[in-house]
Amino acid sequence: MIPIQLTLEGLYSYQERQKINFENLTEAGLFGIFGSVGSGKSSILEAISFALYGETERLNARDKRTYNMMNLKSNKSLIEFDFINYESKKFRATREFKRNSKNFEDVKTPTVTFYEEINGNWIPLEHSSAEKIIGLSYANFKRTIIIPQGQFKEFLELGATERTNMMKEIFSLQRFDLQGNVSSLNAKNRSELDQLEGQLKGFEEVNEEQISTQKELLKIEQQKFDEVQKVFRETEEKHSKLKSLKDDFADLNTKKSDFEKLTQQKYEIDILETKTDIYDRVFRIFTPLISEKNKLSKEITEQEKNKVNQFKNLHETEAQFENNKNKLLAIQPKYEALNQSKIQENDLNFILQMLKFSEEIETLKERTKKGSEKVKEVEATQKLIQSKIEDLAKNAESLKPKKLDSSLLLNVGNWFSEKKRLVDNLQNQTEKIDLKKLEIVRVSDELKPFEINLETYKNSFKTQIETLENQKKTFAEKRNHLEVQQKLAHFANELHDGEPCPLCGALEHPNIVEFDDANSELNKIQKQIEQLEIRKEDIQKQSLEIEKILDRKNIFEEQLKSEEEILQKIQTHIKKHLESYSWKEFNSENQNDFEEKRQQSFTIEKQIDELNQKIGLEQKNLDKERENLDNYNKALEKFKLDEAKKAEQIKTNEANLKALQWIDYREKTIIDVEEIYIKLSQSNLETEQNYQQLIKEEKEISPKLAEQKTIVDQLEKRISELEKEISENKNSIENALTEQKFNDLEEIQTILEQEINVLDTRNKIQDFKVRFETLKNLILELEIKLKDFSFNEEEFLMVENQFKTFENDLKIANNSIVKISSEIERLEKEFKKKENLLLDLAKVQKRRENLAIMQNLFNGAGFVRYISSIYLRQLCDHANVRFHKMTRNQLSLQLNESNDFEIIDYLNEGRSRSVKTLSGGQSFQVSLSLALALAESVQTNAQSEKNFFFIDEGFGTQDLESVNVVFETLMNLQKENRIVGIISHVEELKEKIPVSLNITKDEERGSLIEVV
Repeated sequence: MIPIQLTLEGLYSYQERQKINFENLTEAGLFGIFGSVGSGKSSILEAISFALYGETERLNARDKRTYNMMNLKSNKSLIEFDFINYESKKFRATREFKRNSKNFEDVKTPTVTFYEEINGNWIPLEHSSAEKIIGLSYANFKRTIIIPQGQFKEFLELGATERTNMMKEIFSLQRFDLQGNVSSLNAKNRSELDQLEGQLKGFEEVNEEQISTQKELLKIEQQKFDEVQKVFRETEEKHSKLKSLKDDFADLNTKKSDFEKLTQQKYEIDILETKTDIYDRVFRIFTPLISEKNKLSKEITEQEKNKVNQFKNLHETEAQFENNKNKLLAIQPKYEALNQSKIQENDLNFILQMLKFSEEIETLKERTKKGSEKVKEVEATQKLIQSKIEDLAKNAESLKPKKLDSSLLLNVGNWFSEKKRLVDNLQNQTEKIDLKKLEIVRVSDELKPFEINLETYKNSFKTQIETLENQKKTFAEKRNHLEVQQKLAHFANELHDGEPCPLCGALEHPNIVEFDDANSELNKIQKQIEQLEIRKEDIQKQSLEIEKILDRKNIFEEQLKSEEEILQKIQTHIKKHLESYSWKEFNSENQNDFEEKRQQSFTIEKQIDELNQKIGLEQKNLDKERENLDNYNKALEKFKLDEAKKAEQIKTNEANLKALQWIDYREKTIIDVEEIYIKLSQSNLETEQNYQQLIKEEKEISPKLAEQKTIVDQLEKRISELEKEISENKNSIENALTEQKFNDLEEIQTILEQEINVLDTRNKIQDFKVRFETLKNLILELEIKLKDFSFNEEEFLMVENQFKTFENDLKIANNSIVKISSEIERLEKEFKKKENLLLDLAKVQKRRENLAIMQNLFNGAGFVRYISSIYLRQLCDHANVRFHKMTRNQLSLQLNESNDFEIIDYLNEGRSRSVKTLSGGQSFQVSLSLALALAESVQTNAQSEKNFFFIDEGFGTQDLESVNVVFETLMNLQKENRIVGIISHVEELKEKIPVSLNITKDEERGSLIEVV
């Protein structure tokens, strides 16, 4: 991950919005963040962690995190972090949370959104998981990229299990954890094996012999089927002819019987046809006339009834019209005087306003009087405060000449502090050199018992070993010769006449060689060889031990030389520092005098600050009184202006009076005038409303009266027309009765009451005629067809019995063939399945053997632990490159058999000890070396072009020389395409780092960021 830009607002001590552009910092390769304690340096790293993961080191969710993280002067917090991930893609993480306006301590849950830059546009992501983007969990992010304050040694002191899990996540070692996969495959394979074995149990009787037997049986059954089928077809043809003849005779008898039934129904059908013709003729002629007669009778009854109702409504409307007319005549005089009454009403309204303005003017005069008195009091208070401020200022000015310059005190104080530090370093370094010399003497004493010449001892040991090797070679040749002689003696003793020689194969053995017993000689030579081996091992052990002692002596001598160089540098620094003293106000040899004067200056400065604070407080009081004075003056001016406006309004209203006089009402109360005004207003309103209502009613009644008169006239006209139409209808009915030769309407009603469905009845009659003629013709055709034939029932029954018997035999034979064919097909399919299952079974059994081997290999995640240990050892090797340099080859980091870190101490004969025994400075050095190695491995694994590493504090535990070594290590990282950021308050680092951020904390504005 490479940071690009960070924006902060309302977070911890960051009140105002601050923006950090990391691109200028990361280009330098090494940059720093510096500031005093509590300025907000570590808050920058917390902001990055919280923006990405929603987690911080200082606070968790139970600590009311959002409330405690928000600046107490802010109502909202914002973090916006732009960065590049290991895939060189640009992302943005934003988190924002706000304070509840009604409850100060209630801070809402942060809203979080992640974006990706695509073609210059920020596209929101569907998730907010930094782990997916960066590839690290929060725990491993703070161990490999950003290491928070106080967490630097966490990776070093992790337990073996936790460290293995960490390595598993960081380096994706879960791909080597195949135990679950193997177990899953094993279970699946075991299930397949059980299924295959279970399936094969159902195929035990399926074999090729059984299939051949069934095929022979099928041939026999096929021959039987062909014989039965031939006889069946002959019988079937004869049976078919007899059955057809039987059906024809039966059909003829049936049709004759049906024809007799139709002949009996023909008389009734003829009568029905006559009735239907009469009904149809009467319905078509008389139904329209009767319907018209009923319709006219009904309508004239309704019209006469309606006429009676309309006459009644007409009389009521005429009475209402007369009543409304009389009311209008009565209210007319009062309505004509309404205009004059409204003028009086308007004048009364003006007079009411004038009375109210008069009361308000009196109130304003009283408030103006009180305000003037308050202004005089505030002016007096102002003068007292001003006098007090002037006295305090004089006292502060009188103290300033007595105070020493703060920059002078700071520079001289720093000089004395540096002098003390250099003297302490000189003493410590001298003690270190003395200890190194003692170590060298002690190691040299260890060489004395060996009594060797350091320049020739190696050649001497080499010569001794070569001599021993030659002696051993001579004894070995003798031993081989004796062993051959012993073997030949054994063969000679085993030779017997008639038995073949194992060497030449001869059956006769005339001259057998005799050998002496060589066992005692062999044992003697073997002991001599073993003694030579022991002497050789002693020489090698002695040589190895001398080499170890000399290695330690060389290391101590190199360390002594390094320490002496450091001592010389410190002495040079002390000389230069003493020469740099240039202040005449103090004695460089008398620091106590300086401290006393500095304390006096601090006391005076504190008094001046207290006076300035009092002046500031009084100035705030003075500003407050001035503000009050301005408010009172503004209020007085407003009172006077309102008073003038209301007096002017009274004059304006008086000029607008038309019917009444102001002088008649000015002494009256507002309540009395309001009562007169309300009564007059209500009276005018009622008069106008009543008059308008009567006019409206008159306009509504007039057209209604005319309408009702028209309706009555139309009803009388329609009744007359209906009487004429009824007469015409009666004549039409009488003419129709005469023409159709009917006596009266009752006879017609009787016919129509039959309600014959003419269409259905005629269809029914037609269907009967068609069936009658069709059946008659079919009987004639069958009689002609059968006149030369006769049917014998006994012969037919005999043939039918034969047909059924042969048909049953054919069915049995066919079923037997089908059954045998199906069985053959089933057996062949089952045999094929059995072959496939046997092949599958062999594969599964072979896979079971392979999986058993893999199960033992990957059981208990042992393979993952093995791979993790390889990665850890590589980390140790990489970390030691820097750790050796930082410790001047005194210490080394290694991994023990339990995969725990431990220290090799070359100052103590290269023995190992726990990392917990390291000092604070040494812990920082080894943790830094290990963290750098881990960060490089992680980001190299991610295949990123550059990698980034951030350290928070830790440099305060280092002496000057160690700081220089650490700084040189960090500077070398630039050559390796590494980017390192550090947070510290160590001044030596600030001077060495070319690009940095300086954090300052302002009392009013909060933390401010400045690029240096």
